[in-house]
This record gives sequence, structure tokens and C-alpha cells, in this order.
Amino acid sequence: MTSSQTSKKQDLPATAWAVLGMLSFPGERTGYELKKWADSSLRFFYWSPAISQIYAELRRLEELGYAASARSGPEEARAKRRYAITDTGRAALADWASDTAEAGPPVLKHGLLLRIWLGHLAEPEMLRAMVGEHLERTRGELAAVREAMAQAGEVAEWAFPVLALRWSERQHLAELELGEALLADLAELAAAGTKALAGAPEAAPPGAPAADRQGGGDAPTPG
Repeated sequence: MTSSQTSKKQDLPATAWAVLGMLSFPGERTGYELKKWADSSLRFFYWSPAISQIYAELRRLEELGYAASARSGPEEARAKRRYAITDTGRAALADWASDTAEAGPPVLKHGLLLRIWLGHLAEPEMLRAMVGEHLERTRGELAAVREAMAQAGEVAEWAFPVLALRWSERQHLAELELGEALLADLAELAAAGTKALAGAPEAAPPGAPAADRQGGGDAPTPG
């Protein structure tokens, strides 16, 4: 590998490695097939890149010599470009997958919890409805995960993707449990708030000294 290729390898985003990873399984695939696979598997524990991003990464991988492509012959009514991993790409992918320092911590961006955090600006009924919708959506995702597990379980080469999907199944089950607990927390908070309002003193006016506000400071956490 040249010094130029080594530099490019170090700059590859995780999405490029994910695309190359999908090519590491037996067979050749089009960009559209990679997108379908990402939507039915990868998104449950990582994310699903847009089709345009997949093709951009495929071009980059070809430039590095990590992937190769060929157009289909006249036997297909519509010409397609299929991609496959190269020996160089497989070696680079194995090296990246073995580098535990690159994994990093998981990132959680929970849109529902951001709105719960701002619950003082919303109606309690709306918050409960949002949690209910989240639970329904999660149940649908759980069904999709289990369908993907069933399909992958029929292919011996996909044993490790099945393990990732099994983890995702457990994560969705935990998300359902957390959502139900959140509904209970909201109900408890609403009940406590009703009792507190019945005998609550008059609130401090805007601009009151910091000592009159929560915890004597501007933030609800220590420090």
C-alpha cells in the first residue's frame, strides 16, 4: 500500500468501513442492494446511510483499491454495476475491525427524551401521547428486527450479523420497558404536581435573586 493510500485509509469515516463490510460477505452487490441491506439490518444497531452516500463511499473505496466493480452483461435488461471487495480491501477491513481504539463509545440521541426534558413547556397529555407513539413505533421496529434475524439465520455466513441483530432485539425490548416506566414516571409526576399546586406558595417573580431560585443557582445540577 502506498503512503497516499495509507493516508486515505486513516481518513475513512466509519460509514465507508460499514459499506466495505457489507461487501465482505459472499457475493457481489449493487449500490441499491447495499442500501436495502442497510435498511433491513445495519440501521438497527448503527444507521442506514442515504443511497447517495453509499455510492460516494463505493467510489472512494474503488479509488483506494478496496473494492472493484463491473457492469452487467447484455443478459440483463437493465445494466447494473456490481461491487465486490478486493483482497487489499479485505485486509484493510480486517485491520480496522480489529482496532478496538476506533470503536469509541455508543452515541445516544433520543429525540423523545429531549422533548421530555422540555416537558415544562408541554401539556402532560401531549407528553403521554408522544411516549405512546414511541412505544408503538418501537414495537414495529422490534418486529422488523425479528424478521431480519429470521432471514439472516437461514444463511450460515451471516452468523455474526445475527448476533448484532440479537443485541438489537434486546435493545428494543429494553426500550419498551423504559418507555412503560417513563409513562409511570409521568403519571407520578402529574399526581405529585397536582398535590404541590394545592398548597404551593407564590412563585418568585422574574429577576428574583439566585438564592430564591432552584438550588440557589441557574442550573438544576451541582456545580
